[in-house]
Amino acid sequence: MTTIIKAENLTKRYGNKAALDNLNLRVEKGEILGYLGPNGAGKTTTIRLLLGLIKPTSGSATIFDKDVTKHPAEIHQNIAYVPGETSYWPSMSGAETLKFLAKLHGSIDEKYQLELIKKFAFDPNKKVRTYSKGNRQKIALIAALATRADLLIFDEPTSGLDPVMAKVFRDEVLTAKDNGQTVFLSSHMLEEVEELCDRVAVLREGKLVEQGTLDELRHFSALTIEATFKHEPPKVTGIKNVTNVQVHDHFLRCNITGPVDELLAVISHARPISLISRKPSLEELFLALYDKPTAKKD
Repeated sequence: MTTIIKAENLTKRYGNKAALDNLNLRVEKGEILGYLGPNGAGKTTTIRLLLGLIKPTSGSATIFDKDVTKHPAEIHQNIAYVPGETSYWPSMSGAETLKFLAKLHGSIDEKYQLELIKKFAFDPNKKVRTYSKGNRQKIALIAALATRADLLIFDEPTSGLDPVMAKVFRDEVLTAKDNGQTVFLSSHMLEEVEELCDRVAVLREGKLVEQGTLDELRHFSALTIEATFKHEPPKVTGIKNVTNVQVHDHFLRCNITGPVDELLAVISHARPISLISRKPSLEELFLALYDKPTAKKD
């Protein structure tokens, strides 16, 4: 497997504050990685380091096996980046802006760009100053996707988009994956990350706290069990690792971590009318990770 992005002990400090602290991360070819964390966690700092816009305090990062601080121009020929906030030339039209960005990048799939303009319901004939935030974001997405770049880096890419256009974006990201492109996706939209990403990496206060597939991270949050009965639900509060027990009339909901045999035996003996077990969502996993205490500093 080919590694596209590799960060080794990547650190960025501003005075005594570590915006990013010893990041070790790999992103493989054809993978969609979701990069998660609240504001101030270090996500945008990571992206700026990878793009060579700022230099690390220590550690290193490579893209396509090239050092991001030594070969930024060469690396940028094969990547496309979409920021969460865009700013363009107000007197230019959308079409002129797309043409300029294509020339700036150096390559473009013109046929695909026309398809994207149609899919995103974007009117390229208006002046940039007349566009809403969502339409300005469409310019960035169309320009980036149309490059067919080997690596796509998105920082809050659906900011300002309505749900329909956000769905178009997700479809095109999956198309990029099918084409063998690699995607680094920083997003607050947990459902977006859950739908798209092969793996997720979670930042907390500049530190990478966890990374892996959703299934690999599910042990950080309990399985939810819901059951309905003809009569009063059985008592499950004494069962090991069962928490958050809720009983309403004939309905039972609870969480469990670890083996479920004893809980299911008790529920089965009470002959439920319905029984549902549900894995935690990405949002639940994310909150569970952030509920973990941080290591104390000396």
